Amino acid sequence: MKKPANTHINPEDLKPTVETLLRLAKHYGADKADALSAHGRSVSIGVREGKLEDIDNSEGKDIGLRVFVGQRQACVSSSDLSTSSLSKLAERAVAMAKLAPEDPYCGLADLDKLASTSIDLDLFDPLQMDADTLFERAKRIEQSTLSEPGVQQAEGANANTVSSALYFMTSDGFSQGWRSSHHGLSVSAIASDGNGMERDYDYVDTRHFADLPTPEAIGHKAAERAVARLGAKRMSSGNMPVLFERRVSGQLLSAFISAISGPAIARGVSFLKDAMGEQVFGKNITITDDPFRQRGTGSHPWDGEGVQCKALDLIKDGVLQTWLLNTSVANQLDLETTGHAARGMSSPPGVACSNTYLHAGEKSPEALRSEISNGLQITEMFGPSINANTGDFSVGITGFAIEKGERTYPVSEVTIAGNLNDMFKSLIPANDLIFKHPIATPGILIPNMVIAGD
Repeated sequence: MKKPANTHINPEDLKPTVETLLRLAKHYGADKADALSAHGRSVSIGVREGKLEDIDNSEGKDIGLRVFVGQRQACVSSSDLSTSSLSKLAERAVAMAKLAPEDPYCGLADLDKLASTSIDLDLFDPLQMDADTLFERAKRIEQSTLSEPGVQQAEGANANTVSSALYFMTSDGFSQGWRSSHHGLSVSAIASDGNGMERDYDYVDTRHFADLPTPEAIGHKAAERAVARLGAKRMSSGNMPVLFERRVSGQLLSAFISAISGPAIARGVSFLKDAMGEQVFGKNITITDDPFRQRGTGSHPWDGEGVQCKALDLIKDGVLQTWLLNTSVANQLDLETTGHAARGMSSPPGVACSNTYLHAGEKSPEALRSEISNGLQITEMFGPSINANTGDFSVGITGFAIEKGERTYPVSEVTIAGNLNDMFKSLIPANDLIFKHPIATPGILIPNMVIAGD
């Protein structure tokens, strides 16, 4: 069911509170300040055996304040937006800042870096789903999962919706807000063949309801994956090619993003800390971060400091082009912010990417697999271990053995290992890139990794 349009959250409704908080901060002695207010609503319905298992129906408003007294800063937050609470919040923040140690790198973003307009990225869906509708959709996911032969249980059959708005303002004059929405479906399937049980899952999150697949498609995919894993066993140890399926290959890109994050570079705890301008990937590899992707789940019109962001090639022709920087880290490294600040309510801005993707290659995953005489196809990874200083990488996996170019028996209780420097330089992307998540990659082939099995 649709709710009346006037129930929608409006960023402009948050503006007066933020203005008041900044005015109070100045009154109590702050030299500069910024403030963020957010209003969110969410409904999440979980189903088990056709009955309601859990419901989370929440709504809340929060506000965060950062103040500067000279080169000292402090951050506070609250969910009490009353006038008396705001006054106490501002007073406490200034008092904390006066006692904080000096930070020569802290401060607001330069005025010439701030966004002057807010780009419409179509991130908000006016359609709102009520609990009854979500309950029916969750039941359809569970029914579809259980209808597949071999599936014994469906866990976490869930349908959810979230809408939110935020408003950000600085004492230097930045003042903008935006709103967004998310719709999601998920389920885990447990399959059994009498000799053992296997689990797998599927989930999806989109900005707009119209972009969601059907509940039946989610349930069927999770069930199909779980059944395919029945009879899994260990495989022989050795060095061999490894094909990462698209749904797990993003973890390799996440490791790269962490390695070029400004705070890691400033602390000197990255295996890529000396790699700026160097050949990190093969010459045919490009990695782009694009905050302006329409309906992108990682999109935003400006960063967490109000800085105008833009699409950037992080890797071009295999060469590292930039770190991910906010104002503070940029000051520390004597560089300029790249528009990658991520603001929380109760802490100074951190660093985060937006929609980061590895450009697709030329061959399909099937074509890449057909060239492997003896190898491994990975469908899931568990708890990757990464040495941030050296790039040494290992992870437990499940997947399928590859023999003479064909996917054969399911594999479990196997660990793979390698070094990310070598993996990045040798990886081959498939052509199956799709944009479902903020970090998007096609399937990836690593020609040589260590497999620890039998």
